[in-house]
Amino acid sequence: MIDYKEVGLTESDLKKMYEWMDLGRKLDERMWLLNRAGKIPFVISCQGQEAAQIGMAYAMEQGDITSPYYRDLALVTALGMPVLDTMMSTFGKRDDVSSGGKQMPSHFSRKESGIISQGSTVATQVLHGVGAALAMKMDGKENIALTTLGEGSSSQGDFHEGLNFAGVHKLPLICVIENNKYAISVPQNLQYASEKLSDRAIGYGMHGEQVDGNDPIAMYKVMKEARARALAGEGPSLIEAMCSRLTPHSSDDDDSYRTTDEKDEDKRLDCNVRFKHYLLDNGVCDEAWFDEVDQKHKDIVNKATKDAEKSSYPSIEETYTHVYEEGSFQNG
Repeated sequence: MIDYKEVGLTESDLKKMYEWMDLGRKLDERMWLLNRAGKIPFVISCQGQEAAQIGMAYAMEQGDITSPYYRDLALVTALGMPVLDTMMSTFGKRDDVSSGGKQMPSHFSRKESGIISQGSTVATQVLHGVGAALAMKMDGKENIALTTLGEGSSSQGDFHEGLNFAGVHKLPLICVIENNKYAISVPQNLQYASEKLSDRAIGYGMHGEQVDGNDPIAMYKVMKEARARALAGEGPSLIEAMCSRLTPHSSDDDDSYRTTDEKDEDKRLDCNVRFKHYLLDNGVCDEAWFDEVDQKHKDIVNKATKDAEKSSYPSIEETYTHVYEEGSFQNG
């Protein structure tokens, strides 16, 4: 990992970054267990990608807009999505702020945190992020729009069209590819032929850069630099964060297509474990501090789980609410 002092971070910053990474991990692990217990229907995990996501979040400022993808649990949590709201959505409960319990989990949305509601169609969030960046430029705002996706989504037309538009109009956009090397079961060597996806930035007339996504400090550095370029009128950036996926693609996926050696290598690169060792080795924290953080986050997740379980599901009468247009048909 790079030296945190070189990028202007303090020991206090490093502790906060680790706390967000740990909370994201514990929340994700609990959702995985709830699914395996038959209590929730579906999970798409962020385990292994917390460093990239928290590095991004830590470089953002009030007023920035985020158009995330479904694996961004740690990112949206750090940006202000309450753990209880996530649990309400996961259980499909009536008090789910995104859809009242009607939407699949991981469709993040929170206006107060600048998180744009996402659709289920893969890669459309790129277009939403580009639109937000265009609005910021037209309104003269000193903010940026961030959009994220997996490397598989970079093969979608929305990705190419959105970045081409952003490049032509020099929009204050940062697009981050969280490359975990698998588009569900398709390995990267069958997904694209280029050495780096960040090299595609050349074709869009923007800055492109690959970074170690398992290093939150390195991710913070490139994100902060990209934000500065955007605000200086230098246009968008395409950042490729190389990450590790510690789980199958989703709770419904059998990842036997990955070898044992591949899975062991991803575990060895576990960003949360690596960052913990980095903090210990640099004397930023001791084991007692990690124990306190561990217990604090367990308590937060336990309470949110219990509160969400006790809450009500949507009523049957709400089944068609906001599904069909109301009052537009007449009898006869």
